[in-house]
Amino acid sequence: MIRDLELAFLKIHILYHATKEEVFGIGLTEELARHGYKVGPGTLYPTLSKLEKAGFLTCEARTVDHKQRKYYRITREGGSLLDMMKNKIIELYKEVIEGK
Repeated sequence: MIRDLELAFLKIHILYHATKEEVFGIGLTEELARHGYKVGPGTLYPTLSKLEKAGFLTCEARTVDHKQRKYYRITREGGSLLDMMKNKIIELYKEVIEGK
């Protein structure tokens, strides 16, 4: 159950960071670690794939230092989902943290 909740927060983090710039696996792993998430490739890449298949991210493969790297950007649908989640986060914060 804890992992399910963490995955939900992880997806929101990914969508948020994809609004700021294109994101890629190792960069996301490092960014998420700064937020306290220990995310391995076996969790991160399937999550990115699911977000892409759902239409919330687009993916472009490029060669960097002779290695294939996938870059992800948020889609319009992903932005709409993130906006909806922001409202839910605000509501949850007010209830859980502020006690309102």
